[in-house]
Amino acid sequence: MTKKTVQDQGQQQTTDANFQIHKIYVKDLSFEIPSGSEVFHGDWKPNLNLHVHTSSNALSDENSHEVVLKIKCEVTSNDKECFVIELEQAGIFSLKNVTDEQLRHALGAFSPNILYPYAREVISEIVSKGGFPQLALAPIDFEIMYQQEMEKRATAKTD
Repeated sequence: MTKKTVQDQGQQQTTDANFQIHKIYVKDLSFEIPSGSEVFHGDWKPNLNLHVHTSSNALSDENSHEVVLKIKCEVTSNDKECFVIELEQAGIFSLKNVTDEQLRHALGAFSPNILYPYAREVISEIVSKGGFPQLALAPIDFEIMYQQEMEKRATAKTD
């Protein structure tokens, strides 16, 4: 983060931007095998359909925010739905002495980058415990996702 200069009764002072992680937790988790045990028969040719979404909301402490990373994985094999896992990996973060732009960036890109490795671990473990081969999700660049969302919003404002 950067430094920010503030005016206080005619005196100038510099404060450091501050980012803290208070808690990382699984907010919601669902795993299902719609076809039952028949998915374990036949060749395993998995096809993954992945949905990722992030959201944030301010908490009662004006500097604290909950960021939620929602991931839905739908896996099929040989045109048969094998399993669906839905996870909401969340974290409580506090940010002080940041601009609005820095706050949006921290909540939209930086915090999801922190949450994603935890989400990957939970998904991999649950899928394995469900009797399937490990599901190792590829890295996601939340910075690019954030930039694309900002461009989309800017375009929507000009239309």
